[in-house]
Amino acid sequence: MQLRRLAFVLACLATPAVAHAQAAAPAAAPDERAAVLAVVKALFDGMRAGDSAAVRAVFHPAVQLTNALVRQGAPVLEVDSLATFLRAVGTPHDVTWDERTHDEEVRIDGTLAQVWAPYEFWAGPKFSHCGVDAFTLARTAAGWRIIALGDTRRRTGCQGNATTGGGARP
Repeated sequence: MQLRRLAFVLACLATPAVAHAQAAAPAAAPDERAAVLAVVKALFDGMRAGDSAAVRAVFHPAVQLTNALVRQGAPVLEVDSLATFLRAVGTPHDVTWDERTHDEEVRIDGTLAQVWAPYEFWAGPKFSHCGVDAFTLARTAAGWRIIALGDTRRRTGCQGNATTGGGARP
């Protein structure tokens, strides 16, 4: 019986600490949230313009780029380099790459931020795919920079209302 009572007391004492540890990061101040989202917007503006220099400016040089996909029913993780991504953005293409996010969730704690953003990707007027972008940003001496970007990609189950970065599709 004493062992049960001791276990109960320990559980009661541990509950506030566990609840505190599991609490979400503090809510982002509106100006910090805007600053973080401005970096994400600058990335997509640079992609739309095919401007690899503008895109490079939002990334930390040691950024990690990943795509989590499903191919033939199996999960696949692709890791890309910043140089490869910049080359793809800067290589002239016939259509505008237009990535539109919506319902962005932003979490900030000091010098670290995360953005979870459902998106749709359009190649000119043609829908390509949708998914979620997961950004991790760090505040540096030069401002917020993307230190990791992962995304998912699919062609079905898309919300169809992505509007950030240019408004609704024509």
